[in-house]
Amino acid sequence: MNQTVNEARVPALSDVYEDYFSIGAAVNPLTLGTQKELLTKHFNSMTAENEMKFEALQPEFNRFTFDTADKMVAFAQAHDMKMRGHTLIWHNQTPDWMFLQRDGTTIDRETLLERMKKHIKTVMERYKGKIYCWDVVNEAVADEGEAILRPSKWTDIIGESFIEYAFKYAHKADPNALLFYNDYNACHPHKRDKIYQLVKGLIDKGVPIHGIGLQAHWNIVDPSYDDIKRAIETYASLGLNIHFTEMDVSVFEYHDRRTELLEPTEEMISRQADRYHTFFEIFRSYADVIDSVTFWGVADDYTWLDDFPVTGRKNWPFVFDAKHQPKSAFWNILDF
Repeated sequence: MNQTVNEARVPALSDVYEDYFSIGAAVNPLTLGTQKELLTKHFNSMTAENEMKFEALQPEFNRFTFDTADKMVAFAQAHDMKMRGHTLIWHNQTPDWMFLQRDGTTIDRETLLERMKKHIKTVMERYKGKIYCWDVVNEAVADEGEAILRPSKWTDIIGESFIEYAFKYAHKADPNALLFYNDYNACHPHKRDKIYQLVKGLIDKGVPIHGIGLQAHWNIVDPSYDDIKRAIETYASLGLNIHFTEMDVSVFEYHDRRTELLEPTEEMISRQADRYHTFFEIFRSYADVIDSVTFWGVADDYTWLDDFPVTGRKNWPFVFDAKHQPKSAFWNILDF
């Protein structure tokens, strides 16, 4: 049987999950070309991997560079795909100039707030009506300790209220956009509780926030299924939308630093497939509060995990292999 006939018999993921939630993928200028067929068949939502982060859109003071982001938005519109905006405010991938005077000294609070406001306004107004939701603030919660927020230049200069300002500026720039707080390890109980406290505090203050993004950079052992369920229920109790925003399932446990594997073992493939099956079983069971599930990539020929946490080590985290063929994990998330 030839490949064309085989491909014709592969159901589209977004069609299978049409009655549950959107199925998204993170893209970049390379994969928009190399993975176009998979993208346009299986996904109805897109997120820019890096091209809408601060350093990509405003690398220098008051110099905005929208060319690549514009092409991505045009691609999404041409193929009837939703577009998630990622991300407006983050402690990473923000250029140093944002926090400095011309003489290299640190700017004051009011200047940083004004720069934040201008960036958010310029970006969101450009894509108003084209990007339906934004990860307004990304990864602000501390992993360890009792403090809710991680140290950053945002907290150093503005204070913890920088998050409130970011959401207020975003809502003013595009009142119709859905606004999300996005973070990793959001299912781990200690961090889950801190994210809950942060977001509940925003809601109590009347800050315009509409959802929580759970990144879902998971692996074949972590997190536990019970922790995922509890996290969904905890966040859903706030009455907000839930998006799984950056999903991939590493075949390596986090502390596994092996580099010699040229392909995944049969055990890895089997365990990953089982995990994907149960993950999507959980997602379906909470489909009344989950609006979107986005993979942080499309197929195994390209993944950020090839350089994290072990630089240069190949990983195979998706449901399509490096040749763009469906893996056992793909069929497992369709098995219901």
